[in-house]
Amino acid sequence: MARYMQRQGHRCGRHRVRRLMQLMRLVPIYQTPNTSKKHPQHKIYPYLLRDLTIDQPNQVWCVDITYIPMQRGFL
Repeated sequence: MARYMQRQGHRCGRHRVRRLMQLMRLVPIYQTPNTSKKHPQHKIYPYLLRDLTIDQPNQVWCVDITYIPMQRGFL
């Protein structure tokens, strides 16, 4: 809102706009990030553990492949 007001030729900062909006009881609407939208070309893999009862050690394993950048390649 402060940038919009500045483009319209008004001299105001974000703190002033925030204070004035609070006085007028206006609540800003923020755009939410689009992090959970799936790409239509990406393959959807089935969840293989859905109906599996895990009742003993070493029955299910998990792997995390993390690339740590180093000076000469990755670790």
